[in-house]
Amino acid sequence: MESRNHTAVPEFLLLGLTDDPALQPLIFSLFLCIYLVTVLGNLFIILAISSDPQFHTPMYFFLSNLSFTDISLSTITVPKMLVNIQRQSKTISYTGCLSQIGFVLIFAGLENSLLAVMAYDRYVAICHPLRYTVIMKPHFCLLLIVLSLSISIVDALLHSLMVLRLSFCTDLEIPQFFCELAQVLKVACSNTFINNVLIYLAACIFGGVPLSGVIFSYTYIVISVLKLPSSEGKYKAFSTCGSHLSVVSLFYGTLLGVYISSLVTDSSRKTVVASVMYTVVPPMLNPFIYSLRNRDMKEALRKLIVRTASLH
Repeated sequence: MESRNHTAVPEFLLLGLTDDPALQPLIFSLFLCIYLVTVLGNLFIILAISSDPQFHTPMYFFLSNLSFTDISLSTITVPKMLVNIQRQSKTISYTGCLSQIGFVLIFAGLENSLLAVMAYDRYVAICHPLRYTVIMKPHFCLLLIVLSLSISIVDALLHSLMVLRLSFCTDLEIPQFFCELAQVLKVACSNTFINNVLIYLAACIFGGVPLSGVIFSYTYIVISVLKLPSSEGKYKAFSTCGSHLSVVSLFYGTLLGVYISSLVTDSSRKTVVASVMYTVVPPMLNPFIYSLRNRDMKEALRKLIVRTASLH
C-alpha cells in the first residue's frame, strides 16, 4: 500500500456507530441528549459544591474535579461526532485526530488518577479519622490534583509524539466515532511495535498504579470497618464510600469490558459500542450516582435548581 508521512495526511475518516443513513437521526438525538445530560449534570455538581460551604471539604473538592474531567472527556469526543452526523461527513483532520488522541488520554488518565486520590481520601477518613484534617490539608489536596494532571499529560505526550513519527497508508478509515489511539495505529504503514509496547507499558504504570492504590485503600477500609463493634457504625462507614465505589466499579468495569471485547471479537462495530461504554456512559452516570446516594448533595442540588429558577 502507498504510504504518506504525517505532513501529507489530509484527514482521517471516522466511520462512527453505523453506516445506515436511517439510523443517523436517532443516533444524533440520542448522543445529543446524553451529552447535554452529562454537561448539565456535572455542571450542577460543580456549582452545588462551590456555592455551599458545607461541601468545602477534600472529598467534594476531588468530586468537583472529577465532574470537570467528565465534562471535558465527553466534550472532546461527542460534539465532533454530532457535527459529522449533521454535516453528513466522516472526516477529521490529522491535527484534529492527534488532538483528540492527546486530550482523551489526558482526561481518561486524570479520571483514573482522581479515583485513586478519592479512594485515598476515604482511606484516611475511615482508617485515620483523628489525623484526617492534618493529612488532607488544602495545599496537599491541590498537590494531588496537580500531580495527577501532570502524570496524565506526560502519558498523553509520550503517545502523541510516538504517533507523529508514523507514516500512514492511503486507507485512513477508523472504525470509531473518535480517534482512538489503538485504532489509529492500525491504519499506520510504519512499524508500530514500539507504539504498542508503549501502550502496554503505560497502561501498567499509569493505569496499574492508581488501580493498585484503589485496591490498597479499600482493602484497609474493609479491614477497619469490620473491626467496628456496632452494625450502625459499619453501615455509616460503608455509606460514605458507596458512591465512590459505584463510580470506581463503573469506570474499571467498562474499561475491562472494552479490553475483553477487543480480545474475543474482530467486529469493529462491537468495539465501537464498547468504547462508548467507557467514554460516554460513565461521565453521564457519575452525577446521578453521587446525587442519588448522597442526601446532602440532593438537597444542595434542589436548592441550586430552585435558586436558578427564581432568577427567571
